[in-house]
Amino acid sequence: MQVEEFLERSAERLPGKTALVCGPRRLSYKEIESQCNRLANGLLSAGLARWDRVAVYLDNSVEAAVAVFAILKAGGVFLVVNPTTKAEKLAYVLNDCRATALITSAEKLDRVRECLAQRPHLKVLIVAGAAEEQQIGDKRLLPLEGILACASEQRPVKRSIDIDLAALIYTSGSTGKPKGVMVTHLNIVSAATSITSYLENTTADVILNLLPLSFDYGLYQLLMAFKIGGTLVLEPSFAYFYPLIETLVREQVTGLPLVPTIASILLQHDLSKYSFPHLQYITNTAAALPTQQIRDLRRLFPQVKIYSMYGLTECKRVSYLPPAQIDVRPGSVGRGMPNEEVYIVDENGNRVGPGVVGELVVRGSNVMKGYWELPEETERVLKPGPFPGEKVLYTGDLFTSDAEGYLYWVGRKDDIIKTRGEKVSPKEVEDVLYSLPGIADAAVVGVPDEVLGSAIKAYVTQMPGARLSEQDVLRHCREHLEDLMVPKFIEFRDRMPTTQNGKINKRALTEVGALE
Repeated sequence: MQVEEFLERSAERLPGKTALVCGPRRLSYKEIESQCNRLANGLLSAGLARWDRVAVYLDNSVEAAVAVFAILKAGGVFLVVNPTTKAEKLAYVLNDCRATALITSAEKLDRVRECLAQRPHLKVLIVAGAAEEQQIGDKRLLPLEGILACASEQRPVKRSIDIDLAALIYTSGSTGKPKGVMVTHLNIVSAATSITSYLENTTADVILNLLPLSFDYGLYQLLMAFKIGGTLVLEPSFAYFYPLIETLVREQVTGLPLVPTIASILLQHDLSKYSFPHLQYITNTAAALPTQQIRDLRRLFPQVKIYSMYGLTECKRVSYLPPAQIDVRPGSVGRGMPNEEVYIVDENGNRVGPGVVGELVVRGSNVMKGYWELPEETERVLKPGPFPGEKVLYTGDLFTSDAEGYLYWVGRKDDIIKTRGEKVSPKEVEDVLYSLPGIADAAVVGVPDEVLGSAIKAYVTQMPGARLSEQDVLRHCREHLEDLMVPKFIEFRDRMPTTQNGKINKRALTEVGALE
């Protein structure tokens, strides 16, 4: 099965059903299918070859959703670039994957022009909102609207099989340069099937996506919604809180994907005048939800199932905690999802038992093909599995498990703080900080210290109206943590810098004056 069949099968079963809501625009599955076929044929007419890479540089929009499926229908490989990406990084990504086409908007064209020089592989720009076809140097610019108006809506002949690449998802690399995670059709179909299975998604689901499509968690909301024949409410951002809450109510949203920073904002607002009778589930991934946030969300949405999950771009999703266990094991991210095996190993690759900290390993058809043209980095994470010739993913994340196999995230191998000769998990300290009333967000890092090796530093933001002092925070930590885990430094921030995917950016926190 190929990923574009998610759309095609839903369009055949439910042609008149609303597939996508974006601002005032509402499109049915039949309309989306027609637009995708037209754009796919436009790409083919422009010379797109099988497996060519096509970059999508658009805000969350109807055009972005159409572009993803059109590229797949044409036999290409899509990559969604975050719409806030600056020219230098955009240029790097386009060169790295040798993209032959770029789909963007007239509003972003000035930024695109900045990086067109020295992009020999890029031949075609398809631009939403462009007035007319034109030539920019050796690049053809084609108006998207012209293609959608004139190209054939006949479904293109299939050119892909399930082991072909479907997407490149760029993520931060250890060298500071982004690296492309190679994802096949089989990877996506496997992950989407497993996730929609445990979420018990149906055609009645209405999913509100606030996350960028460049973030795999946001991208999969589109892919999975079209797979199940549901409705995706696609928002450009999380910029305006109450209008989004009104959208959630008006569209009778059943599923709400969150990351911890969005959960934190949600919990800082008074929602007493709203009711959410249609909301059935909330999901979280990207970073583990602090236990206190889970408790607060449970109080705010007592009738809603909360799925605490763990995943990484290299395999999309790893585990989920069944909602029935959220009050029993709030600190757990669950067990491996369907059609996947997970286990924990020590530094020698030997499996360890309950209660022992080790690296999590993932085995399954959801595991990526590798990093684009980075064989050494690929070999560091894809290592031999139980059977000859098999590769499994070493996640780089430290976990423990309990006797029933439930997983507990300890931290990234690189994030563990060595202080006084012992190892400290930042998450354990952060969980204690979140339990202090008045704390909105918390992040813990290690900073160089001549005596301790590394000293623990905590960055915190406060809830509106809170008046905590450094001594208040330290007192709370001393009451709940071992001495070596109590932060040596507390720094209050008005807000936390975040990554493009909504995680707290710890690297930016430690840079003097860094704010995003």
